[in-house]
Amino acid sequence: MHHSSFPDSLTLHWSGGPLRGTALLPASKSESNRALIIQALAGGGSLGNLSEANDTQLMRRLLTHPEATEFDAEDAGTVMRFVTGYLAATGRRATLTGTARMLERPIGVLVDALRQLGAQIDYVGREGYPPLRLQGWQRQESAPLSVRGDISSQFISALMMIGPLLPGGLHLQLTGHVGSRPYIQMTAALMRHFGAEVDVQERDVRVGSRPYQPADYTVESDWSAASYWYAMVALAPAGSQLHLPGLRRHSWQGDQAIMHLMQPLGVRTEFVADGVVLHQLPAEERAVRVAMNFTDCPDLAQTVAVVAAATGVVVDMTGLESLRIKETDRIAALQQELAKFGASLEPAGRDLFRAAAQHLHVGGQSVATYHDHRMAMAFAPLALRGDITIEQPAVVRKSYPSFWEELRQAGFQL
Repeated sequence: MHHSSFPDSLTLHWSGGPLRGTALLPASKSESNRALIIQALAGGGSLGNLSEANDTQLMRRLLTHPEATEFDAEDAGTVMRFVTGYLAATGRRATLTGTARMLERPIGVLVDALRQLGAQIDYVGREGYPPLRLQGWQRQESAPLSVRGDISSQFISALMMIGPLLPGGLHLQLTGHVGSRPYIQMTAALMRHFGAEVDVQERDVRVGSRPYQPADYTVESDWSAASYWYAMVALAPAGSQLHLPGLRRHSWQGDQAIMHLMQPLGVRTEFVADGVVLHQLPAEERAVRVAMNFTDCPDLAQTVAVVAAATGVVVDMTGLESLRIKETDRIAALQQELAKFGASLEPAGRDLFRAAAQHLHVGGQSVATYHDHRMAMAFAPLALRGDITIEQPAVVRKSYPSFWEELRQAGFQL
């Protein structure tokens, strides 16, 4: 199935027997996009296993044209934010724009911070939003910068990554609630790999002025993508196990949390030399009821809600606030689609949702995907319990273009 030829809908059928074999995962996009910026600032080193996702390919293209004066970040948030920092810190004169939707996403917090550090940046159109015109950089010693912790962690990462280029390094003071902390830690870890000094505390991030050094780095496979295979192993017939290459025990990705979340839902993780092997646990080792907090791993919530419904484990879910502002309102979408199978995701108190199903029935239902790659992949494992149809399957392109092909390799009929 090539990208151009995705059908309008895809019916999935499992012919029975345990799930076995190897599934190939995409590379981590968040790691790839950080590594590309840091490598460019370090002036060398080679990167292995870079993501094939559109956002990463776009970042590569933008960074390989040092003489360009106009950059289009298209619809990619990390590209817009990281490249703004990169162009500012390297003193470039250029214009940075994006799609119509990107021009509605505020960037004022990042621009204000960069201006305080000495960047000359003008808004081409509406104040606080792209397009941006960068007019170079006047180096100056910087006082501590106060930045809201509840804005996108991508703003914080964009500032951190240019810290080693500043005369006195960088000191960020985070105010308010700090979200997406694992992504801040990931940025710090990659910076250290390339020789930077970084210290991340609860409210303070300090970057020394020691310059980056060229280094080689191989990007880890994506744990968010692995979560769908955990779901498959949980729902597959008894005796199922699956090998996922490219994952590490010491990971910088917050979504490695799937390993702990899926244990009570019936999947054990074994680390092997080149990745992990997932083993289905016997039914009696599953929990009856379990509480889980998704504050640091919101992208795993859809996967877990579907597995809860299919295994009969009651899961009390907190930390779902950010799901309402992702690709779609993911809470409403989940409620709508789970209902088709006799399952529910009910509000059960302040910031608490309960995922459960008394009698799950899978047989011929059609799942809407709401322009959201994670809806398509979170519901696909239900095909192990009966035939289902996924509408607009091409949405998986955003993060896992080969997903349906990997399902075919694993024995599904599409």
